[in-house]
Order: sequence, then C-alpha cells, then structure tokens
Amino acid sequence: MGAIVAIVGRPNVGKSTLFNRLTETNLAIVDEQAGVTRDRIYGKALWNGIEFSVIDTGGYVVGSDDIFEEEIRKQVAIAIEEADVILFLTDVRDGLTPLDQEVAQVLRQSGKTVLLVVNKVDHPGLATAAGEFFALGLGQPFTISSANGSGTGDLLDVLVRSFSQTEKEAETEPAIPRIAVVGRPNVGKSSLVNALLGEERNIVTPLPGTTRDSIYTRYRKFHHDFYLIDTAGLRKKSRVSEDLEFYSVMRAIRAIEHSDVCLLLIDATRGMESQDLNIFHLAVRNKKGIVIAVNKWDLIEKNSNTAKEFSGYIRNRIAPFTDVPIIFTSVLQKQRIHKTLESVMEVYSNRQRKIPASRLNEVMLEAIGAYPPPS
Repeated sequence: MGAIVAIVGRPNVGKSTLFNRLTETNLAIVDEQAGVTRDRIYGKALWNGIEFSVIDTGGYVVGSDDIFEEEIRKQVAIAIEEADVILFLTDVRDGLTPLDQEVAQVLRQSGKTVLLVVNKVDHPGLATAAGEFFALGLGQPFTISSANGSGTGDLLDVLVRSFSQTEKEAETEPAIPRIAVVGRPNVGKSSLVNALLGEERNIVTPLPGTTRDSIYTRYRKFHHDFYLIDTAGLRKKSRVSEDLEFYSVMRAIRAIEHSDVCLLLIDATRGMESQDLNIFHLAVRNKKGIVIAVNKWDLIEKNSNTAKEFSGYIRNRIAPFTDVPIIFTSVLQKQRIHKTLESVMEVYSNRQRKIPASRLNEVMLEAIGAYPPPS
C-alpha cells in the first residue's frame, strides 16, 4: 500500500488546485469562493515510479458560526490522522496569517512529517516574500505555483523521498466494483455511507446540498472490495442556483456514468417523486445495475401489507423495469443497511454473468414458440 499525503491549510490557499495537479484529475472542485471543499477527497498520484494517495481537505477555520466549519475541522483531523506526510499549504500573496500559525500548531502536535509549501509564487519576484514563513518553525518552505506547476517537481522529489516505504512500481489494481449512492438532496446518502463505514467519512447536516464532490471510499464487506461513491443530491435543473451546485451535479452524473451499480435512495415519507424517477432513468440510460433503497422507513405507519403495497407503487412507477430490487431501510436506526449492499453485490454479480449461446437459443425458441412472430 502506498503512502498517504494530506493537503492541509486555511481556506482558499489553493489546496484543491494542488490536489488536481498532483493527481492529474479534476476530482476536486476549484472556485474563487472560499470553502468549496467540505469533505476530504481521495486521489492517486505517481512520481518517479512511486504511487501514493493524496487527500484534499476543507479549509481549516476557527471561531466561525458556520454550521459546516466544525464538521470540516473533524474531516481535517481525520485526514491528518490518516496521513503519513502532510503538505501544509499557505499563500504568499496573503503572507503569514494568524490562522496559518494556528494550523501550524495543530500540525506540530500531530507528530507527522510536515512539508511547508508556500503557494501562488507565480513569478520569481514573489519567492523572497516566502521567507517570512520560516517563522512557523517547520523548516525550509517550498515555493510553488499550483496553478502553473512551477516548483511542484522539486516538492514531489522531496515528498517521495520522505516516505518510509515506497513502491518503485505502481501496481495494477484489479477491477473493483464501483457503487454510486445517488438520490435527491437530503435523502440520507452521506448518512448511509457513514453508517456502512462506521465513521464520519462524509459531512452530514440537516441542510440539503452538504455533499458537493463525489466522494470515493474503498470498502470491504462480504469478502469483496468495492468503492462506495457518495454523490451530491440531484435536483431539477431549475433549482440548481449556484455555480458550485452545478459543478457538483455534473460530478454526480459523471459518478453514475463511471459506476457499475447505482444505489438509488428515496425518502419513504415523500414517495417516489418525479426527480427520483429522473435519476432512475439516468442510470437506465447509462446501462447501470440499480437497487432502490427506501430510506426513513421507520417514520411510516405500517401494517402487514404496507411494504408490499409500497413496492407495487414503486414498480408501477418504474415499469417496465419491474425486477429491480427494493429494500426498505432506516439509516438512522441502522435497519437493513447491510441488506442494501447484499442486493447491490447480487446485482453486480448478475451483471458479470455470461449466458452460453446454447441456453440463449433455448430461451428464444421457447419464447418464439409461445409468441410466434406474424407471418
């Protein structure tokens, strides 16, 4: 297993831009607005034949009343704990700030290897201004521009030398099932992922729109490895009000496109609404396996026929795709949450099944015999 590198710093110093450059992807949203990254985001990087994981984190802030700031600090703390090496990112244009000093104190207490990086040194004239960051007591600062890439090669050379264990050749990872957890905003997608993982992997608040990036997490259950992908809630286009939410919706759609099976969460208290149906058909158009999980089932008044009647209602809505598994669950009460994964893996297994031509011919001949084509 390769080393893990966490990118940490206060808001808007260019952490996501550096993450995208190191991983050669656009997994992390980059925007002028501070506080875009909320959950921690994972990616893979390769330098001089050595593969390692990179974690992008939300901007570290203290003393804020924002509902997300405490959760972001938790996410940063988890990333620091997971990491072997930390890239502490600062901004030469803003200079050394009190918040930089607070973050430095947190990192010193972690006992981890920390590389101090001064970002946005877009031309040589700014390099001398980086000298003030020596005051943080974290050694020689690396001056880089994550936007144009200058200085990142030297940083990576030192970074990979700092790993206690390196992998000289990146191993080719076998195909691992990708499970996209999809649905409207605030139906419990992040809560489900957290419940399955047994940790606060993704931020959960009562506000819709908390998850902005599609969050990939490797998970092992039932003797199988697979990726769980927590996605942003998919609204109707007319309700997508922010540019950032537009980016998030596009990432969620891309996650569906790249998944093997979609686990569609719907809210039992609201039924299968038109947007749920739109998401279902998006997965169908992309030829994905589908499992429907009806969340918040604990809030429904039930009798012996309620589940059967609700299943019939859903199957009528998704006709002619009436063989889709439907699981009634409560993420909050942890009812049947692992049953959803059992169904997902069964659907994935069926998608891999190869039917011999002889068996296909038998079925077709029976069908033709029962319903002969018109002459």
